[in-house]
Amino acid sequence: MNQTIVFEVSQEEDGGFVAECLTEEIFTQGDNWEELKTNVKEAVKGYYFDQLTVPNIKLHLVKNEILMMS
Repeated sequence: MNQTIVFEVSQEEDGGFVAECLTEEIFTQGDNWEELKTNVKEAVKGYYFDQLTVPNIKLHLVKNEILMMS
């Protein structure tokens, strides 16, 4: 298995991050970027626990920002 799965990552108002896989039922969060990466790896390993290999992971950070026009 040499596939790559993609997680859409958004930052919460409190500064933490939420990651949701676009193709599998995998969801996790972290208080900071490093914790999020660790939690995503653990969640993917857990999801594919019965597989010989796990896919590569791509994190796609989505930033929502409103620009005020004056």
